[in-house]
Amino acid sequence: MTIRNALRDHGQRYRPRMACLKKAEKVLLEMQDPCTGVKSQPQRLVITIIPHAITGEDIIAWLADRFQIDAQEARSFGSMLVALGYIYPLQDHKRLVIKPDASLYRFQTPYFWPTQQWPVEDTDYAIYLAKRNIRKKGILELHEQEQYNHLHKWMNHKWDFVVMQAKEQYRAAKERKKPDRVVFDCQERAYWVVHRPPPGTVSAMDYGLDRRTDPNTDEVTGESPHDLLVKYSATYSGHDPFLSKCLPSNPWLTDDTTYWTLNMSNVEIPTKMRVERWTFSFKELLSDPRGRDDFRLFLKKEFSGENLAFWEGCEDLKWGTAVAMREKAEQIYKTFLARGAPRWINIDGKTMEITVKGLKHPHRYVLDAAQTHIYMLMKKDSYGRYLKSPVFKETLKKAICPEEHKFKNRRPSLSPIIIRQQEQEQRAKMAANAPVDITQVMSKLSKQGKEMGPRHSK
Repeated sequence: MTIRNALRDHGQRYRPRMACLKKAEKVLLEMQDPCTGVKSQPQRLVITIIPHAITGEDIIAWLADRFQIDAQEARSFGSMLVALGYIYPLQDHKRLVIKPDASLYRFQTPYFWPTQQWPVEDTDYAIYLAKRNIRKKGILELHEQEQYNHLHKWMNHKWDFVVMQAKEQYRAAKERKKPDRVVFDCQERAYWVVHRPPPGTVSAMDYGLDRRTDPNTDEVTGESPHDLLVKYSATYSGHDPFLSKCLPSNPWLTDDTTYWTLNMSNVEIPTKMRVERWTFSFKELLSDPRGRDDFRLFLKKEFSGENLAFWEGCEDLKWGTAVAMREKAEQIYKTFLARGAPRWINIDGKTMEITVKGLKHPHRYVLDAAQTHIYMLMKKDSYGRYLKSPVFKETLKKAICPEEHKFKNRRPSLSPIIIRQQEQEQRAKMAANAPVDITQVMSKLSKQGKEMGPRHSK
């Protein structure tokens, strides 16, 4: 494998990511300790004996014991080390995760650690693909074949050099012993999976907007952060007061309060723009008191209004006063959770066990588990049916579309501060222009002198 010793990007060393990598390397050095680290031994891979191999279950057990964490968290931590290229698999190269079984792994040599920051060049990748193409006799994976064809076309001017280097490395590899050859092949392949991941997967080495999801997760799903930002901006652009007009008019500029009247919390007929926001997300619907009233009417017709009532009761407990906290928690339990409750809600046994245990010492968030369960139930089940129901369609049909008010030669009223300043200036001018009565002035001065005299004598 050819990696050129070019000038490093020293600016990368001071990124916050480097602190994480340094901590990961300290853990890795502990794992390789011959006395207290993960026990490695020769393992059979098909018919080849691989030296210094470790199993996935041994890695997870060591991490769980070292950091006093559960197996799931230890597995996530181990998968992060694999995703960063500190540990590489000897069997399944497509998914860089730790498997909690007898799957074989090895520690990556420090030469290939991410903190070395060797530049990952297209020439090196082309040589690697050409070498695999020779070894596999033209049978590459689909994404490797596409990259091979692309690099062949782009680097056609020096492809002879690429092929020559690939043949030389392939010839040198054949002279090694088979275990060393297998180890080096797995090591090199894992390096390129980390730095040139297949389409649809995420590289743990991505920074900033390039990072699309958590590299510790086993399955890579979801959109990139910038895609989500664009989607959010496109959805809410028409509802942004800085980007769209305030209909029918901006009350701060025109003194017309129609906008505030139409958008009151519990207005009888909402505006069409307000109703459209309810379709953006279930959170938008519940955050609007008028939308919650409409959703309550729908749930009442479906005989499941207790779900929303329980959610609202939990919100009242969470944000209410501390004095009535215990009383509210007991009331909610008697109304919705107790056996034979008048408005009993259906939650699973584990959630009920957590809730009942917490109610022995109630606090603001004692019902969070049950509230989250009911919230997800309404979001996944009731919310979708509500958007297709006659209740929502009727509300959308009756919604108001206010037209823009156009005022001719209308100027906004002055600020009260400016009006007060003008009044003070007017009084000062009137006082300056008014005639002065010498008798009144002298009487005031004499009174002030008499008042000051007794004070000095004391």
